Amino acid sequence: MEPSGVEGGAGGRAAGGWWPEEERWEAEAFTGAAAEGPWLQSSLGEEAAGPAEPPQPRLDADTFAQLFDTDGRLVRESQLRKLIFRGGGVDPSIRKDVWKFLFGMYPCTSTTRERKTLALELYVRYKMMKRRWLALISSSMKMKVDETDKELYEVAHAYQQTSDAFSIKGQEVDLSEERREQIAFIELQAKVYVDRQRINVHELHEAIRIIDKDVPRTERVLTYYQNEGVFNLLVLRDILITFAAFHPDVSYAQGMNDLVSRFLEVLDSEVDAYWCCSFYFEKIASDFKEEGLIRKIRLEEELLKELDSELHAHLLRDNLNGLTFCHRWLLLGFQREFEHSEAICLFEILSSHHLELNSLEAERARDLERMSRFQREEGEVRPELPLANVDYTFELFICAAILLEKREMLLRCTDEVELIQFTNSVHIQILHTMCF
Repeated sequence: MEPSGVEGGAGGRAAGGWWPEEERWEAEAFTGAAAEGPWLQSSLGEEAAGPAEPPQPRLDADTFAQLFDTDGRLVRESQLRKLIFRGGGVDPSIRKDVWKFLFGMYPCTSTTRERKTLALELYVRYKMMKRRWLALISSSMKMKVDETDKELYEVAHAYQQTSDAFSIKGQEVDLSEERREQIAFIELQAKVYVDRQRINVHELHEAIRIIDKDVPRTERVLTYYQNEGVFNLLVLRDILITFAAFHPDVSYAQGMNDLVSRFLEVLDSEVDAYWCCSFYFEKIASDFKEEGLIRKIRLEEELLKELDSELHAHLLRDNLNGLTFCHRWLLLGFQREFEHSEAICLFEILSSHHLELNSLEAERARDLERMSRFQREEGEVRPELPLANVDYTFELFICAAILLEKREMLLRCTDEVELIQFTNSVHIQILHTMCF
């Protein structure tokens, strides 16, 4: 199954043809989306993925700066996404700045000056939202921590006995006296917005109960949560509760703690992490619900059937329960299947949506293929290309690549218990050139 939906592969017919070099690459890259780049070839193997291309450099500060105009607008968004995809992620030194655009906290059309005001507005709104749920259910301000977890228990107890529970981590906005009048107006607007939101206290209590179970289970081995960093677990909790309070249609679902943890670790700001993950959750909200889970698993099953019918038939036997075990991989962006720094890079690649079937690059590749057909047929009208199925997102191909690499291990699984043991032991290593 070709991810582009282009018959026969546009890139092969275009080689040496009339397309400009840049456009030819776009079509070739799109047609081979499931196997492009050295970072994925490590999963597929050279034989499956073809000869490796020279590794592209990761997006760095100098290149990132060239994507803006003189007023600070990110005018080359498509180029940004391509650079992230082809370079295997973003240089850690600029990751904070890039993620604010990549995940929608800052519109690409905003100027530098506008972003300063927007940052202040988002800070004030978040502060008001947090105060609202704290006032409504003050008893839930105290995190329920098992006393055997002494480190977290002591920090939570100290945090909740002081006024620190009302503070916000990572404040980076201008709250100077000169902006007092502007801040007062923004606070008024935020209060009106927050007061209009209906919070179901009973449902929020239930969400907090689950959050308090999940937060201590977040990846505590990360340096970010070590020693004094254990305090960051309480910040993570506040973000999750704020989201649940103001997004009752989604509320809280297991797995969100790991996703928000990734945003908090990278951005190291409570406000920025909240807004970036909120925009991200809005896009994947259906994945947290049963119907969304079933839909994504069915798509993965269809893809695997096309790629390896024997493995597909084996995994869909009654005693193996299909590809349900892949849901965690897809929901968390393979967060625990790759080494931590590599998982962040892969998350950036997936979030770039550079070769998604509904992206500008995909549509451009299809347009180029139509034009090439038209020229080959000397203007004679031919049936349109088959419509691409935009449901096949790039993460599904990554998942398929992992299944194919682990094929022999999976074929040896005879029941669901063995399959769960396999899932918990999976660890994939991306080529060193991807992220380092």
